[in-house]
Amino acid sequence: MRLIEGIANFRRLYANSIDLNIKSYLSTTKRAFCRPSEHPKVVNTTITCSPFYCSNNNLGSRSHSSRPEMEGIEHRVIKANGINMHVAEKGKGPVILFLHGFPELWYTWRHQITAFASLGYRALAPDLRGFGETEAPDDASTYTSLHIVGDLIALLDAVAADQDQVFVVGHDWGALIAWWLCMFRPDRVKALVNMSVAFNPRNPNMKPLEGLRALYGDDYYICRFQEPGVIEAEFREMGYERVLKGFFTYRDPCPLLIPKGKYFGQPDTPISLPSWFSEEDCKYYLSQYEKKGFTGGLNYYRNINLNWQLTAPWTGSKIKVPVKFIVGDQDLTYNGPGIKDYLHKGGLKKNVPLLEEVVVMEGVAHFLQEEKPDEVNKHIHDFFNKF
Repeated sequence: MRLIEGIANFRRLYANSIDLNIKSYLSTTKRAFCRPSEHPKVVNTTITCSPFYCSNNNLGSRSHSSRPEMEGIEHRVIKANGINMHVAEKGKGPVILFLHGFPELWYTWRHQITAFASLGYRALAPDLRGFGETEAPDDASTYTSLHIVGDLIALLDAVAADQDQVFVVGHDWGALIAWWLCMFRPDRVKALVNMSVAFNPRNPNMKPLEGLRALYGDDYYICRFQEPGVIEAEFREMGYERVLKGFFTYRDPCPLLIPKGKYFGQPDTPISLPSWFSEEDCKYYLSQYEKKGFTGGLNYYRNINLNWQLTAPWTGSKIKVPVKFIVGDQDLTYNGPGIKDYLHKGGLKKNVPLLEEVVVMEGVAHFLQEEKPDEVNKHIHDFFNKF
């Protein structure tokens, strides 16, 4: 019976995330989430980018690269919603806010930042709370959907106060956050391109974590991420470089299981990198995760059930901004039980009434914006160009 319930509710699992105390939420997000902020202070202004960028705020030293896709990207750290938030940006014009997932960083959007700056947009790609050069609060309960959306509203108030609405692009956790942003504050979003993770309405009858365990068991990666410190210790033992390569090269459309000591192949077997993810790319990610580990990113998963509790007032809500959804046919998110029918037989359209198109990219896995940047950029541009 638990398995049947898990399958029946699988489509709800991605729209939610773990458990916060409301007092903590109110103290840190009330201002940015409920009303426009009073233009948070810019603590660190324009810095020319390199792929191994670190800001001047005692976050490290910079090294330089002549890679074309990195030229002209600027960086600053913004005081927003009570934390220091790092954002990469380039260009002038209508703002596109790019939201990364796990274990990504602002860097995952490097191809998009340069491309859209050249097309007359202002591309903004923050490191989200807990990632990269952005502050990582110790309290795991401060990584809920309300905190993260609060961060983004405060960021936009600080760096794009002249634009009432912005374009948004999300991937993986960034897609979930983008759905929440559109649900909580549709007044701030002109149009959305979301990738990999579809919107599903909150299921009031089942907590998402319990549904996942019923469906996949305790070795399912989201379940394995729950206990603080456990998976972090395993990642350290395995080595952060192997962990990052394992995630970015994962192409199995089956569910990701990580039984202790048995994931990402044998420890002494090298992981071959695809052409779109170089050793230099891996070194950038590694340089960031070596500074403070994976806990910030893992805390998003640890708030799955809490997000479910906090979003109860939005039960039955629909996404009411124009949307284009893109997914790779080799992505594990596309191959879950019921997902294809949900995307192609009207389920997503019912919950996202302004959905204009679902694009399935053939032969492409999870990190599609890195694997096929030119194709993804064209899909994004063709859609946003309508507005």
